[in-house]
Amino acid sequence: MSHYVIVGAGSAGCVLAARLSEDPAVQVTLIEAGGPDSAQEIHIPAAFPQLFKSEYDWDFSSEPEPGLAGRRIYLPRGKMLGGSSSMNAMVYIRGNRADYDGWAAEGATGWSYNEVLPYFRRSENNERGEDQFHGKLGPLSVCEGRSRNPLMDAFVEAGVQAGFPANPDFNAAQQDGVGLFQNTQRNGMRCSAAVAYLHPAMARPNLRVITDALTTRILFDGERASGVEIVVNGQVETIHAEQEVILAAGAYNSPQLLMLSGIGPAGDLAALQIPVRVDLPVGIGLQDHPMTLMTWYTNTETLMTAATAENAELLMKEGRGPLTSNIGEAGGFFRTRDGLDAPDVQFHAAPVMFYQEGMGVPTAHAFGFGPCVLKPTSRGQLSLRSANPRSKPRITHNYFATPDDRASALAGMRIGLEIAKQPALQAHITAPHQVPASASDADLWDYIERYTHTVYHPTSTCAIGPVVDPALRVHGVHGLRVVDASVMPSVVRGNTNAPTIMIAERAADLIRRAV
Repeated sequence: MSHYVIVGAGSAGCVLAARLSEDPAVQVTLIEAGGPDSAQEIHIPAAFPQLFKSEYDWDFSSEPEPGLAGRRIYLPRGKMLGGSSSMNAMVYIRGNRADYDGWAAEGATGWSYNEVLPYFRRSENNERGEDQFHGKLGPLSVCEGRSRNPLMDAFVEAGVQAGFPANPDFNAAQQDGVGLFQNTQRNGMRCSAAVAYLHPAMARPNLRVITDALTTRILFDGERASGVEIVVNGQVETIHAEQEVILAAGAYNSPQLLMLSGIGPAGDLAALQIPVRVDLPVGIGLQDHPMTLMTWYTNTETLMTAATAENAELLMKEGRGPLTSNIGEAGGFFRTRDGLDAPDVQFHAAPVMFYQEGMGVPTAHAFGFGPCVLKPTSRGQLSLRSANPRSKPRITHNYFATPDDRASALAGMRIGLEIAKQPALQAHITAPHQVPASASDADLWDYIERYTHTVYHPTSTCAIGPVVDPALRVHGVHGLRVVDASVMPSVVRGNTNAPTIMIAERAADLIRRAV
């Protein structure tokens, strides 16, 4: 019998397992559907595209997306210790103060910026040191990029030439501007939530980690969650929880597990002959960041030629060089129209030919960048395909369903084309690789429909308010919480890994106080 059973050893689950097991009197069980994070390509930063569609990937796909000419979008998610923090681009971005203050204003008590900032600082070991925004004593290593491809410096310089401010720290007082991203790395290697939090905790006798175990449903004793059912090596097992079951399975898997257990939209569950335990809008309100990259050929060396013995030695001996690249090395935050209280577009820039949703093999030296819509007003939905836990859920992001989102995307594309025209980048560009035919609305929109893909930030399928309370407890039952990106009332303006780790840091305090 465990006090706490945590489902999902991703970003949030690793944090929870480490923090809750700090108390030697508490027994914690962490369950992960995937395997260990021992493969080399997990830890070498530039190798993360090799994880796509591998055994380490849930390999989801969207339904045909109406706003993207009916294309199905590839949706990778980490299936290993560390979850998506073991296969992401390691960008350390927290979002905007307005995100958290917006959550609090809409009823997410305790989640304002000033209230969550201490948890960001608690998690962080920033090589720049400590200040009012940053911590240096946390488990999560946050570092400057150590690849420093000259194309990325040229991107930042071109952004300044186009009239945007240089921003040395997107996580400080001001988010707007262009700059190089800090990364979750340690000595040039990936610092996932598993590396930062879980592995140091795994020696504790009160923490049990079960890998290669698919959780199929939550078990109840009356109205209280009493444990979970898992399948390991083809055998069904029951893991009991004395105090709480905590879902940390991510924005796709946590709502799926709730619905398989009878918590979700009653009509949808009844249609699949799933007995309804609580009628809640689980899976409704899905949000994500759609990104549209443009790419240009260059004579400057890119990551295409990074995989050399010399660069491998640089990585292993000195923790630097092209193999330390997180690919999305630089970027920026922009407001595309007057009257916005925060940026509505974020850019990621990569010194490599990143195309075909990140699965295209670079065939020449090229680099790319482009906008994602940061605060989409479009809403999607995740629902069950069947009552079989092994069936992948039905996912529709509903990208660009609103005029505001389409306006931000178009304006973001124009910002990108303007930056590409600047002398700093023109010195490197030899020809277009994949760019719009012109800057007209029609040509831009044709390009957006054909080439937009996810930037891997699904959220809000078990949101604070509709599905969980501000302490992340699921409405209508006892002893059940959700702690991951699915609880965000709305997606943050930025990459979602650091906010998910923050959510779990704060949740650990909430859970400990509840005892």
